[in-house]
Amino acid sequence: MTERAGLAARQPGAVRSALAVLEAVAHLGAGVSAQRISTELGLARATTYRLLNLLVEDEYLVRTPDLTGFALGARVAHLAGVVAAPVRLPSAARAVLADARRAVRGGVHVVLFPDHRFVVVDADPDFPFSDEARMVREPARYALGRLWLVTRGDGVDARVAADYRRLGVTRQSGEVTATTGCLALPLRDDTGGTVGALGFSGARHRVDDPAEVIRLLDPAARALAPLVG
Repeated sequence: MTERAGLAARQPGAVRSALAVLEAVAHLGAGVSAQRISTELGLARATTYRLLNLLVEDEYLVRTPDLTGFALGARVAHLAGVVAAPVRLPSAARAVLADARRAVRGGVHVVLFPDHRFVVVDADPDFPFSDEARMVREPARYALGRLWLVTRGDGVDARVAADYRRLGVTRQSGEVTATTGCLALPLRDDTGGTVGALGFSGARHRVDDPAEVIRLLDPAARALAPLVG
């Protein structure tokens, strides 16, 4: 009996377990490990790996670039329309973010990196991501994802690393859409660790020459960090 047939034979329990795995990845965020999912759900490790492999094969999940974790895949995004954020910012942080959005005149977004995972916490409703699910699946294509990879030491492009050393931000300019770009500033806790990122998305020229955006967002990043760390 094949693995897929074996799982089918144990339905509906296998279906419930697979849905539970998807819910766990959505709740725990991109980058969650198989071990963490197994522990969270109380599933045997072998069962967890079988379900994860099947869900990856069918594109409900994808592996993160370093192959150590999992994120929601294209088919989940297609069903849901968006990747739901499992965390809500405290009211003080939302006030800081609202002020930043009024000042910057572009998309301003917050992601957090709990346990080295990538979690979209507050996407700007007036300037939504072009493809949030793709950003979670392919973080190296986007400024917020690049900053996450920098904090993980996860083989970022030399240009990305040079930008981060020189400007303290990561950028993407015209690579996804020709006329737009994005950049990301780190949110640092009181030990200097990066707990998340504050992102900007907007016209490409504002990313190519980022001084104004950095000047406007840096105070917000400093104010947000202790509120979300």
